[in-house]
Order: sequence, then C-alpha cells, then structure tokens
Amino acid sequence: MSTPKSSSARARAATEEAFEKALHEEQPDVAEWQLRLYIAGQTAKSVAAFENLKRVCETHLAGRYSIEVVDLLVNPRLAAGDQILAVPTLVRKFPEPIRKIIGDLSNEERVLVGLDVRPRR
Repeated sequence: MSTPKSSSARARAATEEAFEKALHEEQPDVAEWQLRLYIAGQTAKSVAAFENLKRVCETHLAGRYSIEVVDLLVNPRLAAGDQILAVPTLVRKFPEPIRKIIGDLSNEERVLVGLDVRPRR
C-alpha cells in the first residue's frame, strides 16, 4: 500500500525534475542575463543552489535570464574555462564583466550584490 506524498515531497520532486531538465536543456544566448551554475552531481547543496537561483531570477530578472547548469561530474574539463575551484559556483557570463558567486546562493542580498542586480521591489 502506497502512502500519498506530502506537499513538501511533491515540491521537492518537482524541483528535482526542473533541475534535471536544466542539466540537459540547451539555453538560448538571447537572454539579457546569461548565468552558468557549476555543480558536482545532484547533491543537496547543488539542488539548493539551483532552487535559490531560480527564485532570485524569477523575482528580480523575470523573463530576462537564462541558466545553464554544468555538472562537472559529467564534464570536468568545463571547469577550466571559468576557473572553477569550488562547487556550486554561479558565473554571470553576461552582462560583462564576468562575476562569480560560490555557495548555495541562499543569501539573496549577497547574490544580488554579487550579480550586481538592483532588487525589484
């Protein structure tokens, strides 16, 4: 007999599905903000970084961003291009200059400052 999933379990499953989709989806280079999130597998910290980034982007950059997720367990050589030393790491590719933020991106204010985004109120 199976028990129904709790709402938090359903939300987690939906986030993991979106995370998986982002890993395998080609992102167009037409967005005003081009972001690349480097991870190492689907760890709790990687999933949290992706969730936090999506939340910040939807709040402050809605419709003006693309996120490329790069799993370094699958493509370890891609770390050299952006000089990635720790994961998760977020790289703002465009607008220039390139900026990097290391960690799970849970501190929204720090992410906004790091990306040089003015908060939308």
